[in-house]
Amino acid sequence: MKNVIIFLTAILLLTVLFSFGQDVHFTTSGVIEYEKTVNMYALFRKDINSQNENYMQPAYEAFKKSQPQFKKLKSILNFSDNKTLFTPIADEAGNGAFWTNEMVKQNNITFTDLQSGSFISQKRVYEQTFLLKDSTRKIRWKITDETREIAGYVCRRANAIILDSVYVVAFYTDQIPLSGGPESFTGLPGMILAVALPHENITWFATKVTDMTVDNKAMLPPKKGKPVNNKELIKTLNIAMKDWGIYAQASLKAFSL
Repeated sequence: MKNVIIFLTAILLLTVLFSFGQDVHFTTSGVIEYEKTVNMYALFRKDINSQNENYMQPAYEAFKKSQPQFKKLKSILNFSDNKTLFTPIADEAGNGAFWTNEMVKQNNITFTDLQSGSFISQKRVYEQTFLLKDSTRKIRWKITDETREIAGYVCRRANAIILDSVYVVAFYTDQIPLSGGPESFTGLPGMILAVALPHENITWFATKVTDMTVDNKAMLPPKKGKPVNNKELIKTLNIAMKDWGIYAQASLKAFSL
């Protein structure tokens, strides 16, 4: 009798587990809509220093009176067949002020082949366009137990440091089993639906995920621009910005994301 009870209990448990498994849906192809949010007041304030405060502080006060604190930008990520294509949506509004910061802009159209670990990025750097081809960035993520729901998906938090000093918080979902994400953020065991750069005052959050078949024409990598790899691009930027002083590092960081 005891063996019969154990057997029936095991069958019931397997049935329950199977039914839960049947409810799990994995999205392997579709479109993700992201919203990038930038704290404009915080970025402006960082540009004020002892050398420019006489004119920048009044400009900052005027900026706060005439401009919203948060700038919002849209982008989409097509994904299919272990590949992604990140495309910004053009910002028609602009900043509405004389001051600008490269961190605010969306300069990259990025195609990533997750299987080969390579990417092609059409990168706009001021008046010049580069076609950057290289291996995907190796990010040493530390996965945590924290979770939250984003765009209808349960996501887990991971932290990392990139570019030597940029602290990154990401939330990914294993219900979309591709290790992609917005911009050049990859390398987690599931799609990244949110990224925050707390010290840079910038976030990307998925607002909508559409589970659909993506046409091959919507996954074509960009082709325009001067061909470079990462080392060549950084060398070019360092030469161009050698006389920029403290402003060079902020721009280099923006163009390296």
